[in-house]
Amino acid sequence: GDDEALPKVEHVTGAPLSPYAASKVANELYAEVFARCYGMQTVGMRYFNVFGPRQDPEGAYAAVIPRWIRAMLTGDPVEVNGDGETSRDFCHIANVVQANLRAALTDDPLALNQVYNIAVGESTSLSELLEILRSLLGRNFQPVYRPFRPGDVRHSPADISRSRELLGYAPTHTLASGLRESLSWYVNRFAGASALQR
Repeated sequence: GDDEALPKVEHVTGAPLSPYAASKVANELYAEVFARCYGMQTVGMRYFNVFGPRQDPEGAYAAVIPRWIRAMLTGDPVEVNGDGETSRDFCHIANVVQANLRAALTDDPLALNQVYNIAVGESTSLSELLEILRSLLGRNFQPVYRPFRPGDVRHSPADISRSRELLGYAPTHTLASGLRESLSWYVNRFAGASALQR
């Protein structure tokens, strides 16, 4: 949403800036109502910029990491929405799996009917991400800067203290280690396309 306080904490939300954000608010409201009216136990997970191998780089809402990796490997333009200073809390899929299992298996009544940020707790700008990918892939490219995308939040680092305390969540993968673990899949999938185009 449009709340500018950082880092993002679960109990502070702003007005949704996109239909996607509105759908997330609706999901959490339904969970709260079902818990209150029917005694259904729920856990809400707010995933922050998940990435990992086998992630689809296609589509209007495709994540930036698979889109950029594919573009770098195939020689396509690397498009940046905005000035590159927008930042995100990138979370590897292994962290998400851990959080999901912990949430599904918890028997702590205090952990139920809560909403949790699932992230790493680190902020990385798009410009910094470009440099990390450039270094890991050994590719030289000139990014193409486009207008800011409507509905994008400027910065979204997460406070993960609630998920640490109530779920025992402890991220095992940083952005850098997650990228190193994921890149081989993308190289195997898309590096051949670059060779075929030449």
